[in-house]
Amino acid sequence: MFYRPEDGHGLPHNPFNAIVAPRPIAWVSTRGELGDNLSPYSFFNAVAYTPPQVVFSSTGTKPDRDGTKDSVAQIRESGVFCVNLVTYALKDLMNASCANFPAGTDEFVECGIEKAQCETIDCPRVVGAPAALECRLVQVIELMGKGNFLVHGEVTGVHIDDACLKDGHYLPPDRLARLGYRDYAAVSDLFEMVRPGG
Repeated sequence: MFYRPEDGHGLPHNPFNAIVAPRPIAWVSTRGELGDNLSPYSFFNAVAYTPPQVVFSSTGTKPDRDGTKDSVAQIRESGVFCVNLVTYALKDLMNASCANFPAGTDEFVECGIEKAQCETIDCPRVVGAPAALECRLVQVIELMGKGNFLVHGEVTGVHIDDACLKDGHYLPPDRLARLGYRDYAAVSDLFEMVRPGG
């Protein structure tokens, strides 16, 4: 099969977001003029070591957020955000937080998710996350297409659950990943490979 995205794929569901997978999930917490917000994004990754940097993309719009979604709107206001990582044990809470709540709804409260204050930024974080990355906004880049924005942040603080540290390595029980459609995976099978010459 070959198709040009501009012509359509002819399948019951768009295969694109299932092709580039698995993708880690950024459970993004923000604080803005309307309060605290928490929402998952699966177009997410780390992009540099020094200084540590991450990006995530928000796609689509909400009628009460002027051409974007709550997270991007609040990051533009505050200049900060926190990326909380997700495990299988948190899947139901993460999924509940992606409901299309009205602007100003605190998903922490609405979904029964415990929050704590970040250390380097004025933002909440998910207490039960295996790791959380406190970020200062570097830039919001408008992408092609309606309501598509890339958020680029510098990591200014890192929280790691002590239970996820083993022999100096970060080893959570699993890592929840998005596979596309309604499919997810809990990644827990690991193996090591040594690079040539090293």
